[in-house]
Amino acid sequence: MAEDKVYLLTQDAYDKMKEELAWREGEYRDEITERIAAARAEGDLSENGGYHAAREEQSKNEGRIIELTVKLRDSKILVAPPAGTVGNGSVVTIDLAGREMTYVLGSRDLTVATDYDVISPESPIGKAIDGAKVGDTVSYQAPNGREISVTVKDAKPLQ
Repeated sequence: MAEDKVYLLTQDAYDKMKEELAWREGEYRDEITERIAAARAEGDLSENGGYHAAREEQSKNEGRIIELTVKLRDSKILVAPPAGTVGNGSVVTIDLAGREMTYVLGSRDLTVATDYDVISPESPIGKAIDGAKVGDTVSYQAPNGREISVTVKDAKPLQ
């Protein structure tokens, strides 16, 4: 039996996903239904582009509703590590070959709550920086086989 997936979300990401779900189940679903009805009233559905576009949009919306429902049901609010330590839910600034870059370490679902790009904790760089402290230099092997070193410049919990 496959292990159930758990989605680690910040409280802000969880709240934004709940808002999106409410909008998709309410106002947006009603808007699509109205467009389908208006297109259906135009007559011949076989060549009615507006009808087919609205039905496709309805299908995508229902798929996203299912996705959000599952993620919210199976999510846990993550508690990021304290400032100075990198972990799931940290905003981390790294120095990579003289270039400073700031990311969030966590799942891509956190993108709803932040403007930062996200690094997966399962990626090579994510595994290398997870648990590191400010000032640490860690190395990881890139997919091309090259060894890359990064220095953690800052780490704080995602707010």
